[in-house]
Amino acid sequence: MDLTGIYHRPESEYAFITGKDTMSIRLRTVKDDIESVELVAGDPYAIRSLNSKWFNRKIPMKKGLSTDLYDYWTVSITEPKHRLAYGFFITDQKGQQVLYNDQGFQFNYDENYLAQENNYFRMPFFQQIDMFNAPEWVKNTVWYQIFPERFANGDPTINPKGTKEWDSTIHPGRQDFYGGDLQGVIDHLDHLVDLGVNGIYFNPIFKAPSNHKYDTEDYFEIDPHFGNKELFKKLVSEAHKRNIKVMLDAVFNHIGDQSPQWQDVLQHGKDSQYADWFHINGFPVHYTPTDNFEFAADANYETFDYTPHMPKLNTTNKEVQDYLLSIATYWIKEFDIDAWRLDVANEIDHHFWREFHDATTALKPDFYILGEIWHTAQPWLQGDQFTGVMNYAYIEAIKEHFIEHVTTATEMKNNLNRQLMLYNDAADRMMFNVLDSHDTARIKTLAHDDMDLVKQIFGFTFIQPGTPSIYYGTEYGMTGENDPDDRKPMVWNEKLQDHDFYAFMQKLIKVRKQIVKYLDVQQLNWSEIDDELGFMKLNYGNLEARFNTGVAEINSPIENAEILIENGYQDEILNPKGFAIYIKK
Repeated sequence: MDLTGIYHRPESEYAFITGKDTMSIRLRTVKDDIESVELVAGDPYAIRSLNSKWFNRKIPMKKGLSTDLYDYWTVSITEPKHRLAYGFFITDQKGQQVLYNDQGFQFNYDENYLAQENNYFRMPFFQQIDMFNAPEWVKNTVWYQIFPERFANGDPTINPKGTKEWDSTIHPGRQDFYGGDLQGVIDHLDHLVDLGVNGIYFNPIFKAPSNHKYDTEDYFEIDPHFGNKELFKKLVSEAHKRNIKVMLDAVFNHIGDQSPQWQDVLQHGKDSQYADWFHINGFPVHYTPTDNFEFAADANYETFDYTPHMPKLNTTNKEVQDYLLSIATYWIKEFDIDAWRLDVANEIDHHFWREFHDATTALKPDFYILGEIWHTAQPWLQGDQFTGVMNYAYIEAIKEHFIEHVTTATEMKNNLNRQLMLYNDAADRMMFNVLDSHDTARIKTLAHDDMDLVKQIFGFTFIQPGTPSIYYGTEYGMTGENDPDDRKPMVWNEKLQDHDFYAFMQKLIKVRKQIVKYLDVQQLNWSEIDDELGFMKLNYGNLEARFNTGVAEINSPIENAEILIENGYQDEILNPKGFAIYIKK
């Protein structure tokens, strides 16, 4: 028995409350080293007060997901007294058994030892306020990301100076404007209804000099080239009438250099009332301009990246905290938004995000808080800060197999399972799964214009835990390399639209809404993988899916099942880049 690989941590992704009377428990062991795990658990006070011998009862744990290194065992348990002491009886392949509890590994113990409640791991009380809040509506949402300046020009009278002609075939420059605005979004809300999405994620809409608006000048004003507050209020209302949720982008790590706060610092230096709002290393503030507008290596103040026009805010300053929280709550109270996406969220202190969480969820208990974090995000997903994060690491593992072919199906499975086990089940359902966005090359471009491959990777992504997102224009087959090429004007010219792919996405979204009830991490099972063929089969109970990422046809009969959606599956043959999602009868 390899004890070094056995791991559990109380009150974490290994032990979390799931209801008033219930909690889920996980245990990690070395892959294929352990034959069985049994949970011993009960009310800790019952041993002493009621002379209970619950420690003699053993509850089998299920071997769930596995990686190349570890197996993960899971069990859900009900305890009416809302408090739990627990440990693990672990038996290896040779029949050796050990008790694993809060005191470590025990090979020799008697009933007196088992009767000591303080020898066990503990969940002292099932505190509902500490339970991870996963709004039900998020799980059922398919998002649509809109980069406002490039979606639709609904009111040419408010175009910025120098606005270019709308053309979805060009390669935009970083400083270009094309006149997209909020009226353009309102004009095309029925397009979103027709597609089937029920959530809009907006890139920033607040007053800012750039086309991307991540250099905020005024958080309390809509950018005048997008419209005004009355128009935005109408947009939210019209979206809600269509059962579409609205998420705004909060840029709180930094502010634009045209903001009145930073301009005051430039004017008054260390005597500015806002001098402590920023991380300034000397006065006067300065930097050396370069040929790249967004880069300066020698700024004597902290910035986002090396962008001198985005000075970093000091969120440990109480005035800054109050200012940002007033913004966060204003757009909920006045405009009824449903979610915030938090830009560069990992570069802001946890203390502030806890304040942010409490302020927003006090107004809307089912408010969705999405952090932009590209790496492991456990510290932010404990229930007191974010609801989910942009799930880039998870999606990159999918791309590495389906598109780049640098990993086998087994290696991808291991990477995905490892990601799922970083978080509790509820958090896994709240993750934001993006195949392309304003920060990445478009998926069709990454797939070298192979639409069968694009369909396959979308099919795979839509059966993953988490909430999927579609970047504007992807439904019509738009292309683009990395920023700024991924921000072309939306393709409204019907002659340039991929109508076959649009119909596919309509159907896939309908299927996603039909199957979301099955997508439980505890039910996920990779029932078959053949790396030589590039074949994989995975299921959540009766929901099953097959994918061929190899180069040869695969004879793969599907018996007694209802096929919900397929591409490249016919006459019991699964073609390369083909897939099928179905319900077994």
